[in-house]
Amino acid sequence: MTVDARDVARAPERRARPEGVFTPNVIALGVVSLLTDFSSEMIYPLLPLFLTRVLGAGPAFVGLIEGVAESTASFLKLASGWVSDRWRRRKGLVLGGYALSSCVRPLVAAAAAPWHVLAIRFADRVGKGLRTSPRDALLADSTDPDHLGRAFGFQRAMDHLGAAVGPLVAAGLLSGLGWDLRQVFWAAAVPALFSILVLAVGVAEVAPRPRTEASSPGAAPRPPSAVPRPFRRYLLVVVLFTLGNSSDAFLLLRAQEVGVAVPALPILWAAFHVVKSVTSTPLGGLSDRWGRRRVIRLGWLLYAAVYAGLAAAPGPLALWALVLAYGVYYGLTEGVERALVADLVPSQARSTAYGWFHTAVGLTALPASLLAGALWQAWGPAWAFGLGAALSVAAAALLPLALRPPGAN
Repeated sequence: MTVDARDVARAPERRARPEGVFTPNVIALGVVSLLTDFSSEMIYPLLPLFLTRVLGAGPAFVGLIEGVAESTASFLKLASGWVSDRWRRRKGLVLGGYALSSCVRPLVAAAAAPWHVLAIRFADRVGKGLRTSPRDALLADSTDPDHLGRAFGFQRAMDHLGAAVGPLVAAGLLSGLGWDLRQVFWAAAVPALFSILVLAVGVAEVAPRPRTEASSPGAAPRPPSAVPRPFRRYLLVVVLFTLGNSSDAFLLLRAQEVGVAVPALPILWAAFHVVKSVTSTPLGGLSDRWGRRRVIRLGWLLYAAVYAGLAAAPGPLALWALVLAYGVYYGLTEGVERALVADLVPSQARSTAYGWFHTAVGLTALPASLLAGALWQAWGPAWAFGLGAALSVAAAALLPLALRPPGAN
């Protein structure tokens, strides 16, 4: 592997790691992600329709549900990461989180009032918050450092594959078999239950290794959950980028503005997820050879180009090309950003680091979308997408400084 020395300073724990890319844990966690998103995406795209037309909720309540759900998940990712590092165990939290989400999510089918959906979504996101940080730490601990980018890319690829298949299966059940929404929601329990079985049987616990790197003479020992300074600098740059990374719902809104037909929107969305799935594994592997920093910067610059194009898209064909290119951006960055966390943070603090990473990104996503929406409403889409492009260029410029080794000029 060709490593950019300015990217990371990896701890001397390489020889104790599993060999190869697709270890049993990596494969099993990928299958769990596929099945979980398969189940989730059978429900999620239909939830606003169910709330408004079946249960009589208004748009404000729909927004309340999603705001509460995502905020809950963001804070719990930090807490579960800290607990996992303190316990030195990952699988229990991962299994508990997936089991909670998988058991409560299909209960939307039995909801008789909007607040029932709020309670179910809250419990679902509690499960996501419990599992995400320990899962990423477990994936990193189950993978040779030379293949972290490819392993995380594979996990994201399987996740996106499930996100593409779920809505298509739901559409087939609704239109082909004439099922109603509640029947589709009950059917989502099937892949969810299989995901729990795969996780329980196919994933093994991998205990975090104790710190092996040397410390400075006379330095006080660091607590087990302490994260290194380069990681904190990296996180600040990620937050800057995320401030310009507004909700992907704005892409669909822009698509309608430039003339993409409403029936074609689900096809566009499915194609977007397919591109993310197809590109995540090979482009994650590219970071194992080129270095994480180079690949992340390339992805952020591609993001800037896509957002600049969305600001001026002349018609449907251009919009389709831009959205598919946007899928490549995900392949370049989504798994690689997580792999870089594992490069920067020693094993026994990784779950805490992933908690900080996911919490920072999740909490920044809300003001990012609010800001983009305000700019769009006041001055038009060019301002909203232009801000995203500008912030992504700034983040790409700052990333090498954030990852500069101590003492470098």
